[in-house]
Amino acid sequence: MANAPPDFVIPEAVAVPKRRWMLSPVWLIPLVAVLVGGGLAVKAIYDRGPTITITFRTAEGLEAGKTKIKYKNVDVGVVKQIALSPDRSRVVVTAELVKQVAPYLVEDTRFWVVSAHIVVGGVSGLGTLFSGAYIGVDIGKSSKRQHQFTGLEVGPIIADDLPGRQFVLHSDDPGSLDLRSPLFFRRVRVGQVVAQDLDRDGNGVTMKVFVEAPYDQYVTTETRFWQASGIDVTLDATGVKVETQSLASLMLGGIAFQTRPDAPMSAPAAADTVFTLFRDRALAMKLPDTSARPWVFLFDESVRGLALGAPVEFRGLSLGEVTRVGAQYDRARKNFQMRVEVLLSPDRLRARLKEVMPEMDDRKAMLDGLVEHGFRAQLRTANLLTGQLYITLDFFHMAAPAKIDWTTDPPEMPTVSGGLQELQVTLTSIMKKLDRVPFEEISREMRQTLQILNGTMHTTEVLMQRFDKNVTPAALAALEDVRRTLDSAEHTFAGDAPLQQDMREALHEVARAAQALRMLAEYLEHHPEAVIRGKKEEKP
Repeated sequence: MANAPPDFVIPEAVAVPKRRWMLSPVWLIPLVAVLVGGGLAVKAIYDRGPTITITFRTAEGLEAGKTKIKYKNVDVGVVKQIALSPDRSRVVVTAELVKQVAPYLVEDTRFWVVSAHIVVGGVSGLGTLFSGAYIGVDIGKSSKRQHQFTGLEVGPIIADDLPGRQFVLHSDDPGSLDLRSPLFFRRVRVGQVVAQDLDRDGNGVTMKVFVEAPYDQYVTTETRFWQASGIDVTLDATGVKVETQSLASLMLGGIAFQTRPDAPMSAPAAADTVFTLFRDRALAMKLPDTSARPWVFLFDESVRGLALGAPVEFRGLSLGEVTRVGAQYDRARKNFQMRVEVLLSPDRLRARLKEVMPEMDDRKAMLDGLVEHGFRAQLRTANLLTGQLYITLDFFHMAAPAKIDWTTDPPEMPTVSGGLQELQVTLTSIMKKLDRVPFEEISREMRQTLQILNGTMHTTEVLMQRFDKNVTPAALAALEDVRRTLDSAEHTFAGDAPLQQDMREALHEVARAAQALRMLAEYLEHHPEAVIRGKKEEKP
């Protein structure tokens, strides 16, 4: 470096301390993204609701990822997966619910598929035609948690939180009643039928009805329920009365209830109280008869048209009703008799007869006395169009002597044949007499008589033809001669005819002669001697 210029300086290396690493602003973006994603993931896990499984008979209308689960029409979940059960008899639906409904997943919570279908009360789930089927939820009241449920095949008619009470009705024949049939109180719809099932013994039907609040307070222990289906037509002295609850009950059936006006005051009935469902209002409002006793009537005629519940009357006064109709073999006569069992209350009749028969305090003595005077039971026709029969109790003084058989249980009341049977017997007798009439012989004689009459008519026709041919021209000629004679007589007796003038002159002469004879008679009366001496000459 000796030859280097004097101002040339060789630079010396300077040691620089190592700088610390600094985060570039570019890395802030992915860091924020990671933090936000993590927070969202944590929030999603925290907010994630429970997952449940529901088994249905079929997955009709359900679709994974689309079908909603709704409570009171609010979305509370969605179907995530649909699969078959291990035995392939059911469909397992996996659904994810919102977190808020987790406390309500208890063992009596109910799930069902809501879709459009026609029910008794109208069309259900009409909105699903546009939005599609969904799964409905009805939250239970149990405290036991559960995440596996069995879906209902038919959705519940009423929700558990609907205020009101449920009652049980029992009937031998429900008629046209079905689920959702309306329930009426004084023609106001206050509830409906929510369940219906056949009794285990098969002798009746048990139904559950729900009465909405506040109308459930009108159901007491004295309340009567009856079928309000159809139209009740009553014909009495005031005219024709037609009653029905509503058009819906007329078409779909219904139930009405009311407390008898004469019933004692009572508290509202408890939930699930059992009531009897009567056939109609008249039967429901009927006063209970504690004095009714079973009786038996034996008839030798057909009981076709005699239905259970047919009335037993005494001259229009109801004394009971028919409870059973059967047959009984009479060994003595080797014939069958129709056995009719009735629930009869003779005390109703006794109460009315006691005013005129105060001495009859014994029921048996009273009835024995009535039977001794011809008191009998008889079948009569209540309606000629339908052929319905009823039993009447009345006095038949021409009836054969009989007595009440008090040895049987129930006792047996004597009977007489009905008017219709007597008419049939009379007609049968007439038919037997008609059978003995020789209709064939009479027909043969009538045929012969008609043949003779036919020959006579033919002969008469021939005579008439001969009369027209021979007699008629002569008769016409005779009539012509008579006409000419009458014309001549008319000309002869005319006013200006010569014969008439001659007759007038002759009559004048006869009148003058008569006058002369009268004068002669008067003269001879005064001068009878003139007959001998002649007429004296008069002096001048």
